[in-house]
Amino acid sequence: MKTFRLIAASFFFAAVFAVSAFAQTGASQPSGSAKIVVIDTGAFGSDKGGITKYITAMKSLDTEFTPVQTDLQSSAARIQTLAKEIQTLQDQASGGKVPVDPKAAQSKVDSYQTLQTDFKRKQEDAKAKFERRQEQLMGPVMQDIFKAMQDFATQKGYDLILDAGKLDAQQMILAYIPSKVDVTKDFITFYNSRPATTASAASPK
Repeated sequence: MKTFRLIAASFFFAAVFAVSAFAQTGASQPSGSAKIVVIDTGAFGSDKGGITKYITAMKSLDTEFTPVQTDLQSSAARIQTLAKEIQTLQDQASGGKVPVDPKAAQSKVDSYQTLQTDFKRKQEDAKAKFERRQEQLMGPVMQDIFKAMQDFATQKGYDLILDAGKLDAQQMILAYIPSKVDVTKDFITFYNSRPATTASAASPK
């Protein structure tokens, strides 16, 4: 489920990056220099040391769509097999040494084109269903993480939180981030130690 996991990850990071300026509402303006820290949201989904609730939700999403992914992989394999068979027939026809049945060859070409059309439709349907379910399942988790970031910043007295992963994606790579500025592990520990909330995802429809 790597493909679906990547879709979900990009959706999540785009939403959570809004925390970069939230401290303006959660803490008073500093009299001196602002206290700026960095959190790598890419670490939230790490199986080792990530956010438990986020990982659990992602695994649930993966499990739910495993049959869909398997079906797409089977269709893709069948298309690839037909493509090789058609190429073999074309090579035989051009070589002139092995007789080729034109009707049989055309039948394979027709099947190949039909499978391609069906595959594209299945792929689009799967993506649409995945995105809807992702919003239902991951939405409450993302909202809870966002709220936790606000609480975390207020408790620690941070004025600004930057997303290291987002900066890297925008090619704004920081050459050096002091360990005291990178509070990713601190936030994950803070979040994982919080009492479970009552927020829940809607059942698939």
